[in-house]
Amino acid sequence: MTYSLNEIEALSKRAARGSGLSWGLAEEAAKGTRWLASFDLPGPQLLANLLELNDRRAEIDVSPVSLEGVWKAPAGRMSPLISGASLSDCAGRLLALGQIQLQSVSYPLLVVPFLGGAALRLKTPVSVAWDGVRLTTDGHQLCTEGEDGLSADHTPLMTVSAPAVMDGPKEPVIRAQVSSECWATLSRFAHRTFAPATDESRARGAGAGLTDND
Repeated sequence: MTYSLNEIEALSKRAARGSGLSWGLAEEAAKGTRWLASFDLPGPQLLANLLELNDRRAEIDVSPVSLEGVWKAPAGRMSPLISGASLSDCAGRLLALGQIQLQSVSYPLLVVPFLGGAALRLKTPVSVAWDGVRLTTDGHQLCTEGEDGLSADHTPLMTVSAPAVMDGPKEPVIRAQVSSECWATLSRFAHRTFAPATDESRARGAGAGLTDND
């Protein structure tokens, strides 16, 4: 089925929060998922896969140990959401160094939207490459080279570079295709954010509740 970008962002935010992420990171994850979907890329599916992989895992386990040298995570695999947010915050350092490398990143495509934020701050395009794929963004547009690694579930090494050159940007879309299985997974995580019903809440709900007026 196709969904609006607003629908995708709203469900992604609750799903990310339901998986145990802070509300702040969940909001960033949702914006990034929407951003990828707007370029007809599988952001929702990769987010669903990532949430299942890291379900309730402590954020520190999949966060960079240090922002010096090659970034690594204690768990041996790094969250693209946490490392992406860190990259956006380190935009100035990225431009000064020319490149930053990340080791063993899960679902690397999910890093890319955060580079859009870095590009906007730097006012210059930023690129990222892994496994024969290269994507470049200025924060508004996105250029892609190579297709096979876009849906990769893991990459041993990714390299982020700035400045970069934009060439042949993708055309944006206003609705995105999301499989029923993916939507169900995101909905399952999102459901965790709703308070469980109690006898009192049922009694105060719409309709007769526990009172039979017939």
